[in-house]
Amino acid sequence: MAVIGWIGLGNMGGPMTANLVKAGHRIQGFDLSQHALDAAQANGVTIVGSPAEVVSGADVVFTMLPKGDHVRSVYLGDGGLLALADTKTLLVDSSTIDIESARAVHEAAAAGGFRFVDAPVSGGMSGAEAGTLTFMIGGDDAYVAEASEYIKPMSRNIIPTGGPTTGQAAKICNNLMLFINLASTAEGAVLADRLGLDKKVFWDIASVSSGDSWALRTWYPLPGVVDTAASNHDFAPTFTAELAAKDVGLAIAAAQATDTPLVMGERVAKMFAALIEAGEGGKDCSKIVQLVDGTLANSSSGNANAEGTSHDAN
Repeated sequence: MAVIGWIGLGNMGGPMTANLVKAGHRIQGFDLSQHALDAAQANGVTIVGSPAEVVSGADVVFTMLPKGDHVRSVYLGDGGLLALADTKTLLVDSSTIDIESARAVHEAAAAGGFRFVDAPVSGGMSGAEAGTLTFMIGGDDAYVAEASEYIKPMSRNIIPTGGPTTGQAAKICNNLMLFINLASTAEGAVLADRLGLDKKVFWDIASVSSGDSWALRTWYPLPGVVDTAASNHDFAPTFTAELAAKDVGLAIAAAQATDTPLVMGERVAKMFAALIEAGEGGKDCSKIVQLVDGTLANSSSGNANAEGTSHDAN
């Protein structure tokens, strides 16, 4: 049994730690949300009151945080993990953040004599609950191998991606493709419906043909086709539009830094920005289908599929 410190017990961190508890590990968890703490405690996590208590006696510490600014704050500075933890403690960041923040933490960790990897995940809340996440791990080969042993109870796939920040690079590019696929699925689904095709018949065709994608099979945006899709549950979030906007924004920022045109990515960013402006940011990202079919109940979104508004890269 390992002692595992964990900071960030929200929609992803909560079920991830629950799987580590089931595997027999002791989890020392911290979060700013009392709701998250209560849910984690109910799943067997030992709740502690500060990052200093998280790292105390820990073999490894995981962080799962919303943005790069949060990761920098938690790791760097006088009260950060690099100042609090023993250098014997392995550090793993599973947040999805910008490349520059990931690089800053890698460099600071190396300078301080720490073993650190960036290890973002794919699979969403359902994958976190089922323990079937895909981890993309960037860092020194030995550190990646060590982290992989702790990650196993949470994952179906563990993929070393190369040196520092490559885990984040893989996650950013993968999610860019996901949300472009989601937008194209929404357009194809609405068009097929308006051409008189039975929704399930069209899905049966596309899911075994060249229109197939993970988004089509898992997040089909019209109700009555894929049982688990948010479209059947008033778009209750499996992955919010706000998070989708954040992830596409990370891709756009990386593209600007590497002089890479993202014509489709920028268009999808505008669609998510329109959802957020319409007050739907907390709903499932597949609600962008309502920008295609015109049912979004907000007149300001009417031109979202044509021009939309700019999306902040944060």
